[in-house]
Amino acid sequence: MTTRSHSVERSSSVVPARYWHRLNDGRLQCDLCPRFCKLHENQQGLCFVRARQGDEIVLTTYGRSSGFCIDPIEKKPLNHFLPGTPVLSFGTAGCNLACKYCQNWDMSKSREMDTLADSAAPETLARAAQALGCRSVAYTYNDPVIFLEYAVDVAKECRRLGIKNVVVTAGYICEEPCIEFFENMDAVNVDLKAFTDDFYHKVTGSHLQPVLDTLKYIKHETSVWLEITTLLIPGYNDSAQEVDEMTHWVVKELGPDVPMHFTAFHPDWKMQDVPSTPFATLVQAREIALKNGVRYAYTGNVHDAKGESTYCHQCGTVLIGRDWYVLSRWHLTDDGHCKSCGVQCAGIFDGLPGDWGAKRQPVRLDDFAG
Repeated sequence: MTTRSHSVERSSSVVPARYWHRLNDGRLQCDLCPRFCKLHENQQGLCFVRARQGDEIVLTTYGRSSGFCIDPIEKKPLNHFLPGTPVLSFGTAGCNLACKYCQNWDMSKSREMDTLADSAAPETLARAAQALGCRSVAYTYNDPVIFLEYAVDVAKECRRLGIKNVVVTAGYICEEPCIEFFENMDAVNVDLKAFTDDFYHKVTGSHLQPVLDTLKYIKHETSVWLEITTLLIPGYNDSAQEVDEMTHWVVKELGPDVPMHFTAFHPDWKMQDVPSTPFATLVQAREIALKNGVRYAYTGNVHDAKGESTYCHQCGTVLIGRDWYVLSRWHLTDDGHCKSCGVQCAGIFDGLPGDWGAKRQPVRLDDFAG
């Protein structure tokens, strides 16, 4: 059941939330994600940003952000969606997972509203993206699922101006909100954190199956461009057997054209005693993926021109050469076919690539308001 309440006037940062219902014992259950937090008055969900106030659940961070920054689209990472173009990125605070290794913990684990120093109404953010020359807006840094109402409103304003919408998420979301969320998005990178429920339960405090369900929904029920990232953590999810099982599943259930990114872990948050991922582990994972039929497999968080580049799955030609986030070669036609053999490269391409490069540019949106 979805409850949509607008009976109480809210400040700009506190708005009625969607996807909750009342239990027989008087608690309110949040139905946004599979945690199903059950809240008494003035309690917050595990995500921190959805809370019970009076007789409804509200989103407490609407229109507020931990900061805005123009990134290369490849940093999301998205290698097959408008390559070389700039994307206006932002996040809020909180998260609905509890990853012990979180590498954005200063935002996703924040319990301080002071973290949200910047603000922007949806129409302001869309105008800013247009004025700054960004082809897309990215909902990222922390998981945008938890600020669904804000993300959806921003996405609708962006589409009115021809700006694409990109989401970076762990995919831990229930079926009904999943439909609303992704019908407003154009591209997504889903963090498939491992391929065992034991890892999800012990390391992230969640479960694997809802993420697999989200992946299948995105691929088969939407037109959203999908890529997948797995952070390989030594001794936890980096075995050849697990990568083999994961990549077999991806090809069988999602198809060979979904790009997979295998990225390097570095010690952080509550797992600072775990060593960084060896380069050889990333190379091995990429090779396993390619062997199992994944057409586009990448290494990440390391300097590896070979593992960062895109190859034609038919003739082996380098289609998009990459050096970190800088494009070094472009061998595609305007509509994304290999110039050597003519086979289609899966993705969303629009003529020549952008030339944004590796720049990271923090921005303030005050000048675009009103």
